Amino acid sequence: MIPLRDNIRSKNYPVINITIIVLNVFVFFIELAQGQGLTRFIYTYGLVPARYSISSISSHFTLGHQVFSFVSFMFLHGGFIHLLGNMWSLYIFGDNVEDKLGPFRYLLFYLLCGFASGASHLVINWHSQMPTIGASGAIAGVMGAYMVLYPKSRILTLIPFFFFFPILEIPAVFFLGIWFVFQFLSAAASGGQGGIAWWAHIGGFIFGIIFLRLLLSFKQPYGTGKVRRITKKKTSDRIQVIRPVSFGQDPHRYATISITRTEALNGTKKLVNIPESYKKRTFRLIIPPGTSEGTKLRLSGLGRELDGGRKGDLFLKVHIED
Repeated sequence: MIPLRDNIRSKNYPVINITIIVLNVFVFFIELAQGQGLTRFIYTYGLVPARYSISSISSHFTLGHQVFSFVSFMFLHGGFIHLLGNMWSLYIFGDNVEDKLGPFRYLLFYLLCGFASGASHLVINWHSQMPTIGASGAIAGVMGAYMVLYPKSRILTLIPFFFFFPILEIPAVFFLGIWFVFQFLSAAASGGQGGIAWWAHIGGFIFGIIFLRLLLSFKQPYGTGKVRRITKKKTSDRIQVIRPVSFGQDPHRYATISITRTEALNGTKKLVNIPESYKKRTFRLIIPPGTSEGTKLRLSGLGRELDGGRKGDLFLKVHIED
């Protein structure tokens, strides 16, 4: 399953999440510049359990080297596909978690998840001399937090199936639950062998849920409010998905569309998408300046079909976000 996007809009620009993505890409270019020394680079800055468990190896590294590897390993990647997959997942799930925690707590959360995923891999593979690298463990923590925070959100998912590539909307709790079970089964099947650190993923996911609960119990650090004011989005998503409902024999359908206060004041244009079975209807919506909370917009002919081929209307109730 390949996630394409979620339906939860973040209210602030995810400055920390984007910074982490940029930093991962930057480090990947550093890797590419290593040439023949790439293997040495990976063993130096990746997480190698034997460096901690075998004294004849650990003696070659200082305490600073050993500690730093617990951070540096989560910014290294084994190839472009590895990097792309991780950064795409972080892009989809990370912005909403940062929105909830705030930028400072989110940065601490991400690093703690990466550290915990590395520790999980270290304990399970205590004498392994194979380095583990990648942001997967930290991102697994982000996914665990997302599942707790937004279990009812929907993930637009591409599901490759032989020559077919259906795209379905899957509840987040179901999507992430399947992902976690797959990691556990893969870890059990591999027996700790192979090039993928399954237990790092599992540890990151579990500790992500734990760290989320802990960090939410603490107040936002000083300066968070100022950063949120600066990074607050002035516009809502240009493309919005709505799911109209109808009641009894009423030929009309009803839904809600969300806009910001700035858009309500100045007016805006949106592309509205209505999923209908396996098809999607998209149309352009113009919201006039001076629109207020609760304003109803009437869209003729987009309701239920009546006898004789006539159709009811679609009524969109405007919600203005705080």
